[in-house]
Amino acid sequence: MKIQNAFRIGLAGTLGVGVGVVILASIASLSTVLTYVGAALFLALGLEPAIGWLERRGLPRWASILIVMTGVGLLVAALALAVVPIVIDQVGQLVEEIPAIAIRVQSTDWVEELSQQFPQVPIDDITRQVTASITDFFTNPEKLSELAGGVLQVAIALGAGIFAVVIVFILTLYFSASLSAMKHTAYQLVPASKRARFADLTEQITQSVGRYVLGQASLAACNGVASFVFLSIIQAPFPAVLAFLAFVFSLVPLVGTLSASVIIVLVCLIPGLGSPLTALVAAIYYLIYMQVEAYVLSPRIMNRAVRVPGALVVIAALAGGTLLGLLGALVAIPVAASFLLIIKQVVIPRQNEL
Repeated sequence: MKIQNAFRIGLAGTLGVGVGVVILASIASLSTVLTYVGAALFLALGLEPAIGWLERRGLPRWASILIVMTGVGLLVAALALAVVPIVIDQVGQLVEEIPAIAIRVQSTDWVEELSQQFPQVPIDDITRQVTASITDFFTNPEKLSELAGGVLQVAIALGAGIFAVVIVFILTLYFSASLSAMKHTAYQLVPASKRARFADLTEQITQSVGRYVLGQASLAACNGVASFVFLSIIQAPFPAVLAFLAFVFSLVPLVGTLSASVIIVLVCLIPGLGSPLTALVAAIYYLIYMQVEAYVLSPRIMNRAVRVPGALVVIAALAGGTLLGLLGALVAIPVAASFLLIIKQVVIPRQNEL
C-alpha cells in the first residue's frame, strides 16, 4: 500500500473517530434537554387517547387539547396544593423525631435480644455509636450549618424541578398540537410501497403507549388514594408521605407497588412511630391490594394496552431505571412493548415467509 493512501485512510479514520466523539459529547451535554423532550413526547402520547376521544365527540382538535391540558394542569395544581403542604409538614416532623427515635430504638428490648443471641457482636456499642452520631448531627451547630447548606441545595434543586415541569408542560402542549403533523411527516420518509404498513404499526404503537400511560397513572392514583385512606384509618405514621410514596412508586409497573409496600411496612415497624401490629395489618392490606390490582384493576384498566411478559417488565424497568432513573423506568415498558409489537407483526411473519 502506498504511503499517501495509508495517510488518507488514517486521516479519514481519525476524523471519523473525532466526529463520533463530538457527537457523543454533544448528546451527553444535551442529556437534560433530551430528557425533557422524551418526557414531553411520552406525556403527549399518553394524553392522545383523551384528546382523540373529545375529537370523536365533535370538538375541534385545538379545543380538545385545551380542555385536556387545562384539566391536567388543574389536577396537578390541586394535588400540589392538597398534598405538598401535608408532605412537607410531616417530613419536618419526621426530621424532628429522628434523635428521639434513635434513643427509643436503642432502649427497646430487641437490642438486648440481639446481644444475647450474638454475644460476639458488640450490639450495644454499635447502637450507642449510631445514636450518638445522630444526636450529634442534629445538635452540633457545625452539622446544622452543613444541614442548612444541604437545605439550600434542596431548595435550588426544587426550583430546577419546577422549571423542568414548566418546560415539559409547554413541550407537551406543542407536541400534542403537532403530533398528527409529526407522524404524517415521518410517513413521508418511508418508501411508498411500505408506507401503509409503517403507518399502521406507528398508529398501533402510539395508541398502545397512550393507553399504557393513562392506565398506569390511573393504577398509581388508585394505590395512592387507597393507601392514604387506609393508613389514616390504622393511624400509621405520616400517612400523607407514605401515600405519596406509594403513588410515585406505583408509576413503575409490577415492581413499583411491591417496593412501596415493603417500604411502608418497614416504616410502620420503626419503634416510636408504629408498632408490630400496625405493620402486620399494613402487610396484610398490601398483600390483598396487590392481588386486587393484579387480577381486577389492572386487567380492566390496561386491557387495551400492549401486553408485556412479567420477566420482560422487570428487566426493562431495571434497565430503564439504571439509565434514566424514574423516567427511564416509565418509558422502558412502552419501548419494550413497541419492540414486541414489531417482532410479532414484522419479524416473525417475514421469517415465516422464508
